[in-house]
Parts: sequence; structure tokens; C-alpha cells
Amino acid sequence: MGQVIVITSGKGGTGKTTACAAISSCLAALGHKTLAIDCDVGLRNLDISLGMSDFAVSDINDVAAGETELTDYVHEHPKLPGLYFLSAPLYKPDSAISREDAAALFEKARESFEFVLVDSPAGIGSGFELAARDADSAIVVATANPASVRNAGRTVEMLEELGIGDIRLLVNMVDKSGWKRFKTTIDDIIDSAGVRLIGVVLNDNAVSTASVNETLLVLSSHGNAAHGFLDVARRLRGEDIPIA
Repeated sequence: MGQVIVITSGKGGTGKTTACAAISSCLAALGHKTLAIDCDVGLRNLDISLGMSDFAVSDINDVAAGETELTDYVHEHPKLPGLYFLSAPLYKPDSAISREDAAALFEKARESFEFVLVDSPAGIGSGFELAARDADSAIVVATANPASVRNAGRTVEMLEELGIGDIRLLVNMVDKSGWKRFKTTIDDIIDSAGVRLIGVVLNDNAVSTASVNETLLVLSSHGNAAHGFLDVARRLRGEDIPIA
């Protein structure tokens, strides 16, 4: 039985969707059958980050309404075997998908995939709750900016209220020269929120280049960010990888 991990953030601009795509692709590259689900209804972008915009045809509403297998709706990445994608609706409101629909979708996904990564809408509205409520664990993405880290702390509180006990923090887009300056702030929020740090990903121009070209970072770069996301994926599968 696989595990559903919601990737979320307190606000936009943290690189949450990029992180979801990068971690999903790293897990697949490590040999795990992985499904990336876009739950950001109306503002979907995960297909672009995955380089699969041509495959955003079927969506989570189709799965909820259909009686066929989940695997009939998902699409495998053309260049990375083992990585699959399911899109969010482009126009339908999130109210069109009930909690029961989401729970059933996640249960189907657990049966077919080792890892299921769900790209949640930023913020703590109804879309966030729909994506997160029935997940097994969560990764909260924040930048090293103190305001972003504070928002991450509030997101952790909301996840705990939804009953998610396994919550981890990913600090993204970190300026290497400023890491020491921000580290104390991040340590404080980790202590106060009671979450573990799953990774620190350094700022890297290769990320924006991969996004513009709609290519997977894991297939196009050997830089700092690619290594950072790969380490996160390795920790998710149980490896003991030190965080620098």
C-alpha cells in the first residue's frame, strides 16, 4: 500500500509546485512508481513543471465521476518511466469535488502507486483542506524569509487540526550566502511547530531554466537544487541523509 503526501505552503511564491514536480520525478528516478496529482483547481501548473502540459486531458473530476480504474486516467511521463500525472480541472470550482471523492481518489492511488504526491493550493482555504485532509503525511514548503517561515508554522497548525501527524518542513530557494543568517529563525519554527526538517534546497538558476523549457530538473541538471530535491526523495524512502 502506497502513501499519499500532500505538498503545501502557507502562501504562494515558495516554489511548492516546482518542489512537488521535482520530488515526484526524483522518486521515480530512484525506481518508485510515483503519481503526481495536481489539486490546485483552476490554477493548475503542475503539468508545466512536469513537462506534461500535453497530457493534462483527464483530471481528478473525471476520476471521481468515472467507474473505470484510476490507471485509465493517469499518464506516464514520456521521458521518465515510473512517473505518472493526474491533472486538476482548469475551470471547475473545487466545490465540484467532494471530500468523499478526494478520499476515494487517494485510496485508489494508494493501491496502484508507491508514492502519491499531491500539489495543494497555497494558503489554508477549502482547496487546501480538500487536498490535505485524507493525506498520510505532509511537506510544508517555505522559503528562508522569516515571514514565509511564520506562514509555514500556521500551515502546520492547520494540518494538525486535520489530523495529520507526520508533517515535515522543506526550506526552498535558499541563498547559500544567507543560510546562516536565516538558520536560527528556521530552527525556532521547527521547535515551536514540532516538525522535522526534511530538506534545504539552495537557489539555483537551473530550476527556472527547466520550468521555461518544460523539462524535468532531475533529467536536465546536476546542480545544487537537483541534488537537494534528490536528497528529500531519498529521505522519504527511509534513507538517513544528513542535512547540511
